[in-house]
Amino acid sequence: MRNGGQILVQSLVALGAKKAFGVPGESYLAVLDAMHDTAGQFDYILCRNEGGASFMAAAYGKLTGEPGICMVTRGPGASNAMIGVHTAMQDSTPMLLFVGQIAKSDRERESFQEVDYRAVFGSIAKYVVEITDTARIPEHLARAWKTAISGRPGPVVISLPEDMLSDLSDAASLMAPLRAISGAAPDVEALAEALMLLCNAQRPLILTGGTGWTSEGKAAVQSFAEGSDIPVVTAFRCQDAIDNHSPVFAGEAGVGMWPHVADLIKAADVILAVNLRMDEMTTGAYTLLSVPLPAQTLIHVHPSTDELGKIYIAALPIQAGPNAFSACLEPISGPWAEWRAKARAGYEKAFVAPAQPSPVDMAAVMAWLDQNLPEDVILTNGAGNFAAWPSRHLHYGPKMRLLAPQSGAMGYGVPAAIAAKIAAPDRMALCFAGDGDFQMNCQELATAMQHGAAPIILILDNGIYGTIRAHQERHYPARVFGTTMVNPDFAAVARAYGFHAERVETTEEFIPAFQRAVASTEAGIGAVLNLAIAAEAIAPRQRISTLRAASLAAKG
Repeated sequence: MRNGGQILVQSLVALGAKKAFGVPGESYLAVLDAMHDTAGQFDYILCRNEGGASFMAAAYGKLTGEPGICMVTRGPGASNAMIGVHTAMQDSTPMLLFVGQIAKSDRERESFQEVDYRAVFGSIAKYVVEITDTARIPEHLARAWKTAISGRPGPVVISLPEDMLSDLSDAASLMAPLRAISGAAPDVEALAEALMLLCNAQRPLILTGGTGWTSEGKAAVQSFAEGSDIPVVTAFRCQDAIDNHSPVFAGEAGVGMWPHVADLIKAADVILAVNLRMDEMTTGAYTLLSVPLPAQTLIHVHPSTDELGKIYIAALPIQAGPNAFSACLEPISGPWAEWRAKARAGYEKAFVAPAQPSPVDMAAVMAWLDQNLPEDVILTNGAGNFAAWPSRHLHYGPKMRLLAPQSGAMGYGVPAAIAAKIAAPDRMALCFAGDGDFQMNCQELATAMQHGAAPIILILDNGIYGTIRAHQERHYPARVFGTTMVNPDFAAVARAYGFHAERVETTEEFIPAFQRAVASTEAGIGAVLNLAIAAEAIAPRQRISTLRAASLAAKG
């Protein structure tokens, strides 16, 4: 006879779980007690806030393809963790959130910290369940794990009443990992039709992105695109879906989309969209393709039928896993060489940013990083105007990874970089964070220190909430309110957490400072570089003064 906490933890170990990110709570003490005996096999990463923990779990799931596991307490703990669940859902990444719950006998009394998790998480998670019978823990856990990783991957929330966890049962734990569900291969006739539609095109375009890719699957898409000379655009924050050095890569469709990318999508006559959910950012707020019937001939490939026809009625919808589909592609030919060359030329022209009116010129910084980062570096960022730099001004090679939130959540980058170093300690994890973005989860530097994670964090410190300030100047020019920050000494803060930290005041100071940061992380100590950025340089090709002047002129 074992209690529910022991059955749960032993089942997770059998499934292959290695890390759980969390903040402790009395509601799941039985689980914590069971993890006391799994150190080195299934470890608990003690975080400082449930939001940071859930971001770490979401990032871990995106990087590894296995469910990122987060454990939090009831009520306030679960509420804090909601941001990571929403991010995992929009990113289509596998995640399990375990929430301690009040005792079954106290339900429906508005007991201390009582929450109905099915109601609260039902609209943002892929699946929500409350386990009320200790003997059924293995059954529910197997379903949750399978749900998180199959079809369109996503987060699953599991509510654990505290008396259920302390109850005894002779139920057997799960004994082995679940066999992955093979990605469906495309229907032979549908595949032939897709290739025929592309062969008859004048301006074909491939859109690719999403999760669940293998390196072989990505390589197959790239091989098909290169062999067919068809331009490729990646979905929002999926730049690592293809080698950016390839002559077919034409850019990313996302926030602040480059004009040539928007023009490509609008002008294409046939679009092969592989593994996309056709989200708002990738489609230019649903304007680049008409809803529900696009002017372009759309071939939409996705493993989940829920995504096929959800927004756009495709000329040819194909249910297939991205890797299985890509493996079936054979190169074609057509009269579009000039179209592809123009697409690549647009990318290469846009890639080079102009010099910035700032103490630290991010255009120069990115040019140096692009040439000097390790080929397998893991890049992370949260949300803000600063994210344009890692999104648009780095070439993502075949071994690089990007962990960035499609949900537009601030505060993701720092926890994601910590999770990356925990999952892959031998790889560099480089986080780009705005000053506002950094302060959303800077307390997680303590988590990094405690668990030996050593990322490099670049803070682009301009003293404003840049994205909102840009909107403010566009709609209410010269009426600045609520977007200016008074910041602490970030280097001093980071040093208090045991990090190597420096304030970088000029462009010339960056390279030696970054080299010292790398040396620090190689010694097992994380690094923070606080970069002096002028608020005027609000975006790579935009200035506050010109934005304000244009807005004032438009208003007369």
